[in-house]
Amino acid sequence: MESNNLFSLEEKWEAIVTCDHSFDGKFFYAVKTTGIFCRPSCKSKTPHYKNICFFNHAREAVQQGFRPCKRCRPELLIDSYDPQQEIVEKTKLFLEKNYEEKITLDTIAVIIGVSPYHLSRTFKEHTGTSPHEYLEQLRIQKAKNLLMNTDHNVTEICFQIGYKNLSSFYKHFKKSCGCSPHQFRLNQKKSKPPV
Repeated sequence: MESNNLFSLEEKWEAIVTCDHSFDGKFFYAVKTTGIFCRPSCKSKTPHYKNICFFNHAREAVQQGFRPCKRCRPELLIDSYDPQQEIVEKTKLFLEKNYEEKITLDTIAVIIGVSPYHLSRTFKEHTGTSPHEYLEQLRIQKAKNLLMNTDHNVTEICFQIGYKNLSSFYKHFKKSCGCSPHQFRLNQKKSKPPV
């Protein structure tokens, strides 16, 4: 079994058993019986101690013929990998590309490949908002940009950013900005220096 001089074998084993994130990027371990290598924080079933070997770098494990774990993604050139963060990033990307469409939590969950409950809970834990609240914030940001940089009327903007009716748009805009879309546009024009 190879040893990384920075940590004893006991420290490494303890890190694996406890799935300690603080050791990620400092060493990797491979399971001889499965042919897979992992980060110390991997949530996979704890292997038998006699079946593991340690590596300082992911490339060393690959050179020895081990495959990267699909759960903890040790081959990625980042110190730690959080699969939950990947769910959040994919959700944000989907919302940013499709904000003008009618989007439900179920739709997003199918696209991302997780249950609606898991998606909602994970997104809120990582961002502090629900996917729906994030979508509303995104739409309001797009509306503000259109109000400041185009001559489109409020009704056109409302439908361009994905709202199906004006009252819902006004309600969310006022809640976010403290004024109506029309007032927001007037305030922006007043604050712009003359050319």
